[in-house]
Amino acid sequence: MKLIGLTGGVGSGKTTVAGILRDLGATVIDADEASHAVYEPGTPGFEAVVREFGESIVRDGRIDRARLGRLVFDDEESRRRLNAIVHPLVREWMAARTAEAIEGSAEVVVQDVPLLYENGLEDLFSSVVLVYVPEEVQIARLVEGRGFTEERARAVIRAQMPIEEKRRRAHHVIDNGGTPEQTRAQVEEVWAQMTGR
Repeated sequence: MKLIGLTGGVGSGKTTVAGILRDLGATVIDADEASHAVYEPGTPGFEAVVREFGESIVRDGRIDRARLGRLVFDDEESRRRLNAIVHPLVREWMAARTAEAIEGSAEVVVQDVPLLYENGLEDLFSSVVLVYVPEEVQIARLVEGRGFTEERARAVIRAQMPIEEKRRRAHHVIDNGGTPEQTRAQVEEVWAQMTGR
């Protein structure tokens, strides 16, 4: 079984590449899905986050992710406190899904981890694939696609390791700045290199 890490910068198009890898036969395990799952109502993560940040972050019985995000984004200490709760739970969730995939005879498992390098996880993987676009493209996608102001887009990008540093460290780079067909062709080529297929 091959364990591959998939990462990128915000707005780089990891979801697109993850979908292509899934089409090619990979089992994809998504850290964003994990981060939602670990503080669903009734989970220990939900209780811990509410205990740490108060009832004001709960709306309609669920954690209001937008409100929590605003609270922690501009406050490094709050972000550190949230990460201390959520990151261990996410790692546990990802490990459990990976074990299930192995038990199900998966040959290639791709963990989609946005902050793979920021959290020092690269040594867990036989290969790391970076989905790359230049920072200015990231900004344009966040402004046009997600309704961010340019200032907010730049702040979100600054909160991550620079995309050029990730590019230097990755085993494989998918340049997602072209057409969908160009992206797919690159993913297929990297897939063949990683799997021998």
